[in-house]
Parts: sequence; structure tokens; C-alpha cells
Amino acid sequence: MTVAHPYAERLASIPVDRREVTVAGTRTAYWVYGPEDAETTILAVHGFRGEHHGLEPIVAFLGAVRVVSPDLPGFGETPRLPGRHDLDGYASWLTAFAAAVAPDAVVLGHSFGSIVASAAVARGLSAPRLILVNPIGAPALEGPRGILTRLAIFYYWAGARLPRPLGDALLRNRLIVRVTSVAMAKTTDRGLRAFIHDQHDTYFSRFADRDTLHEAFVTSVSHDVREAAGRIHVPTLLIAAEKDDITPVSAQHELQRLFPDAELEVIPEVGHLIHYETPRAAASAITRFLRPSAGDTR
Repeated sequence: MTVAHPYAERLASIPVDRREVTVAGTRTAYWVYGPEDAETTILAVHGFRGEHHGLEPIVAFLGAVRVVSPDLPGFGETPRLPGRHDLDGYASWLTAFAAAVAPDAVVLGHSFGSIVASAAVARGLSAPRLILVNPIGAPALEGPRGILTRLAIFYYWAGARLPRPLGDALLRNRLIVRVTSVAMAKTTDRGLRAFIHDQHDTYFSRFADRDTLHEAFVTSVSHDVREAAGRIHVPTLLIAAEKDDITPVSAQHELQRLFPDAELEVIPEVGHLIHYETPRAAASAITRFLRPSAGDTR
């Protein structure tokens, strides 16, 4: 059964071009959306186990903005890094990618991408502004679903330790992917939930190999944005979710105070899938942040 894409019509009106560049020893696949002569370019970094498609709903509502959206190394169409997929590896890759493709672009990171983006900016990636969507603002084990995080740690550990065929099958298991998708989705709209599940079914298992996936997972649960916040001196927008099961709103307010210059936008009635469930609201907040006089995109 074909699942309707609720943002397809808007995306169809936006020019997009797939490109490649080799940086940090990795042939990186990336997509450029919007006009080449746009006043603003955003470098968008997706989350764990995702790829560039996940951020397209936000792109659909951004208007005349140029968005450069790569697949992270080891995910989607980008092969793994030659070294380890730890925070140093990802931050160094992002810095090199930005310098080659989108120098001085506004940097946006979603979820795991918020950890990578904030680390890179704190370490010297040049960006006039930073936008973090569903930022990981506290240790994963301290979140509202710390027990599930512990189960996830065991799941990825088992996937990496079992004989390769069994481990790979476990990590790509469609039932587990669906359970994860159901747990994250908060919308009651049946069509939107079907779209979210279809996105996860289609893209959640497009990782290079189980070793890369395990290294990236360990990185995702071993770090959070707090580590970099105090060293980021560019204006920063945190777009948080009222019902986020990974970082509660109280922790997002604490995170905001760690930045020298940050504002916090909390979107109601949504969880860790702002990019799928409320992309219009996220894009509106981004537009106001980048061009306050431009008003709302709605």
C-alpha cells in the first residue's frame, strides 16, 4: 500500500540537486534544496539512523532558503568514515564538509545531529547562527524513558556481538523498527502516523554496517549538547518538544541557560519527531530566528 506523503506537494515546488564531495576520507552524498542565489544557506544535519530525507518536511516550509543536507557518514548514501564514528570523527567530518560545500552557513542539527553540530561549532566550525531541533540536552539515561535507553544499549550491544548474520538481522528487524516508531510518534492523525512509520520502515535501516551503527549509537548516548553549549558564542535557537521522551522541557530550559546567547522555542503536543509532526511550526521558528522582520511562514 502506498502511503501518502503529506508534504510532497510543497517539496515538489522546491528545486533539489544531489551532489557528492570527498571530505575526511569519505565520499559524502548531499542534497541542495532551494535557489542557489538565496540570501541564507542552512547546513542541515539529520539524526541517528536517519538520513537527509528526514529533514525534508522542514525544508518544505522554509521558503526561499538554500538548504544543504548531507547523509551522515555510515548512513544513507554516504559510506562509513575511515576511522571511528565517535564525536571527534563526526565533528571533524562536518567541519571539513562545511568548509568544502557550505562555508559560513547557518548550521542546523536534529537530535543526534544536534550533538554533532554543537560540537563542531564549539570546536571552530564557522557559522553565523546555530539551530538545534529536538536537542539532546541531557544524558539519555536521565531522560523520561531511561529504562528504554538501557534496553536500547543492550539491543545495539547484542547486534554488534552476535554472529554477523544474526546481529545484522536483529538491527534491521522491521518489528523493532516499528515499535520504536510507535513509541516516538505522538500525533493522533492516522495518516501522519502512517507516513512516519513508512519513513522509518524505508530509511531507518540504511546504515553501512553493524559496527558503524554501534559506534554511532555509543556516541549518541555518551554525549549531549551541554558539553559544547558554553563554548558556542553565536546566536542559537533551541526548538524543543513538550512531550519529548529523550530530553524533557525542564532540561531544555537548563540547557538554554548554558549558552551565552540562546533562545528556546517549545512546540506543544509533539515529541521527538518535530521534523515529521510539526515541521511548519519548526520552520516558522527558524524563519523568525533568521529574519525576525520576515514574520511567520504559515
